[in-house]
Amino acid sequence: MTTHLTHWGAFEAVSDGERLTRVRPWRGDPEPMPLIENVASAQHHPTRIFQPYVRRGWLEQGPGAPGRGADSYVPVSWERATDLLAGELRRVYGEFGPEAVYGGSYGWASAGRFHHAQSQVHRFLNCLGGYVRHVNSYSMGTSTVLLPHVLADLYWLLQQGTSKSVLVEHTELVVAFGGLSPKNSAVTPGGVSRHHARGWIAAARARGCRFVSVSPLRDDMPEEAQAEWIAPRPGSDAALMLALAQVLDAEGLADTDFLDRYTVGFDRFARYLRGADDGVVKDPDWAAAITGVPAGRIRELAREMAAARTFVTVSWSLQRAEHGEQPVWLGVVLAAMVGGIGVPGGGFGHGYGSTSSVGEPARQVSVPRLPQGENPVQTFIPVARVADMLLDPGAEYDYDGRRLVYPDIRLVYWCGGNPFHHHQNLARLREAFARPDTIVVHDPFWTSTARHADIVLPSTMSVERDDYGAGDNDRMFFPMPALTRPHGQARDDYSILAGVAEKLGIGKEFTEGRTAAEWLRHLYDQWHGGLGHTDVPDFEEFWAGEGFELGVTDAEQVVFADFRADPEAHPLSTPSGRIEIFSETIDGFGYADCPGHPVWIEPQEWLGSSAAQRFPLQLIANQPHTKLHSQLDVGAHSQSVKVAGREPVRLHPDEAAARGLNAGEVVRIFNDRGSCLAGLVVSDAVQPGIAQLSTGAWYDPDPADASFCRHGNPNVLTADRPSSMLSQGCTGQLSLVQIEPYREPLPELSVSVPPPTV
Repeated sequence: MTTHLTHWGAFEAVSDGERLTRVRPWRGDPEPMPLIENVASAQHHPTRIFQPYVRRGWLEQGPGAPGRGADSYVPVSWERATDLLAGELRRVYGEFGPEAVYGGSYGWASAGRFHHAQSQVHRFLNCLGGYVRHVNSYSMGTSTVLLPHVLADLYWLLQQGTSKSVLVEHTELVVAFGGLSPKNSAVTPGGVSRHHARGWIAAARARGCRFVSVSPLRDDMPEEAQAEWIAPRPGSDAALMLALAQVLDAEGLADTDFLDRYTVGFDRFARYLRGADDGVVKDPDWAAAITGVPAGRIRELAREMAAARTFVTVSWSLQRAEHGEQPVWLGVVLAAMVGGIGVPGGGFGHGYGSTSSVGEPARQVSVPRLPQGENPVQTFIPVARVADMLLDPGAEYDYDGRRLVYPDIRLVYWCGGNPFHHHQNLARLREAFARPDTIVVHDPFWTSTARHADIVLPSTMSVERDDYGAGDNDRMFFPMPALTRPHGQARDDYSILAGVAEKLGIGKEFTEGRTAAEWLRHLYDQWHGGLGHTDVPDFEEFWAGEGFELGVTDAEQVVFADFRADPEAHPLSTPSGRIEIFSETIDGFGYADCPGHPVWIEPQEWLGSSAAQRFPLQLIANQPHTKLHSQLDVGAHSQSVKVAGREPVRLHPDEAAARGLNAGEVVRIFNDRGSCLAGLVVSDAVQPGIAQLSTGAWYDPDPADASFCRHGNPNVLTADRPSSMLSQGCTGQLSLVQIEPYREPLPELSVSVPPPTV
């Protein structure tokens, strides 16, 4: 059997050259994921793109032709497709320049370091003169901007986070805002070799560590934790955290020595807690009215946090909401107030339970990857503002203390990823995608994004090409030889781009005269030669083997330990070199929706707002447990949980009964932005007032109504509004909805078959 790597785990497979005949998890994985079943079952699904296609309207009427998203497609040869694409790139770059090209390509694409779709297309566009890029991510775009002002660069923090093994040995109390979701812990960009989300939690619990899960979903924490479940109203975590801080302050439980030496601005924040300026003390009674959590339990929890070695962790989900900066900032503040930052088993964590890599020791070296070259274009957008950019070129907007202008995009090039999964208010995104002259997409499948493209080029799945890979902070480095031939006429992204580059006269610049196989060897040999030691196999041995383990810098790493030992010698990267409970920089921006210290700001859509009278359910659009984002939604494991072919929505039994709904029937979920169909699952693992519908169902709009998804994509319901002017981050986690029975005949799904062709 041959080993291969995906974002959700390594697997072993047997192939007949055409298809995978046997797939099983890698034998070294202690907690293998059933998502592996999606790989073989999806490979030759009818939605695989067999050959190049061009949208009929674009082909007949030229760039900018109407009908995108509802048109038919014309199959063409690779030669014709390459000629058309090269000609359009030549036109756009020649007439409008590189600032008219958006190199979108946001998303996870496939595992593998050389055939990394975004790296390939960005290298290609840089050879043409550059492109408008995105910054940050949908998953943690808010934190990426906030935390450098307050604590540290987010990506450094994720890599250097305290090891889970240290938490197992030293932590007495874990307070997890957003929980420690086992389904999210199953994945890591680039791949996971060994899953142990349940294992480390079980070991900590056996030693006596207590877990408190603060989430509206009981299963956001593994059963092994035997956790206490506290369920505040979604979107109200900041109020709960402020009340915890108020108790620590009012009862003299805060570690004032730590605050004095390692932080700045606590006095300004304390005035807010005490109500010195607004007359409102942020105590547990105040918070109870907002959160629904009893005031007595808030007081007790604050005292418990002060008395124990406490680890405060905040999931990425909390910052994917309006004013998402506030709970992340407050997590840092609480960890500082109990004095645990830099101590083994104490302090602050962000993303434990959000991805497998957080809490894994940092590797000594990174793995080989394709250089992308330099992008001379300085224009960028925060990634979640793509629809704003396309709909309103020339408009000004705020971002992290700067005033920026949206460019006028004529061509969008998307290679890897699926914006019709990640983005919010999909009817608005569809309107935005109608504006550019041309949209180009590489994809193995007829995803929603491919169905909104003008030139569609079939790319290979990772099992159909040679590569190698290792996930973020993962110790294993795997060779990934192709397991089967490509499906139909699919080609890898490198070969596609090399062909277009040749026609545009930049072939040598893009390929440097190497084939994909030669690049793999060249990058590995270059990497191997720079290591300075010989215990790593050469390329021949590596390629013939089953992978090897990379060393780590410190298996028992404790984040901020050096800072704790000597803050003068090891200052933080913040402006003050300290933890900024009050940020002069952020305060100077003058943003009403993100002032200079953390506060409670009421969201527009939550169960305490007037909008809840019309839409009394809080939709939680979290990540799915049967797939990664929308990847391989047509796979067997993903399809196994569908209800009448629709994505499942969970309701508490009381909410289902109040609406006359029964488990297993199809329901309509709606608000003023849109509606979708979903299959009902009744469960007391969700709090009353909650509707939980995971993202990932391929967007399947009704032909007459783009805001109605027949398949169950919650992003027809979510708002395309930023977290704040500071971050312009995604707010797709929460929105208000209503649910009713769907009594009409079920409409057929179109996403399970290719679009119409001519």
